[in-house]
Amino acid sequence: MTTLKVGIAEPDEMKARTMRVARGEEKPAPGDPTVWFASTMSFAKFLSPSNCELLRIIHEHEPDSLEELAQITGRAKSNLSRTLKAMAGYGLVRMEKGKGLKLVPKVIHDRVELVLPLIERRKSKGTRK
Repeated sequence: MTTLKVGIAEPDEMKARTMRVARGEEKPAPGDPTVWFASTMSFAKFLSPSNCELLRIIHEHEPDSLEELAQITGRAKSNLSRTLKAMAGYGLVRMEKGKGLKLVPKVIHDRVELVLPLIERRKSKGTRK
């Protein structure tokens, strides 16, 4: 498996960076994060102990459906569906087609690396840096 690189940036910063990349003014470096969170708190909440445990269970038990995962974890299928949809949005899991109409969760990354600049240069209104 692979490592998912995660960055922390305020929504305005993420939007500005995305626009610079789209306009060709900035090119993402190979080691740049591919997933961004608005704060360390949102990152920590998303990768809570229960969500990390869910990823471990999916990896180890390889359930054939959400129903089977619900049985293994004791969590409601609707709760799992919401959580897995969010995890898929951040690139941690993917939902594959199983037998019939069943969806099978698969863990994509076995590690997360947080890129967290401690000192950033920020432009304040009316100030040049």
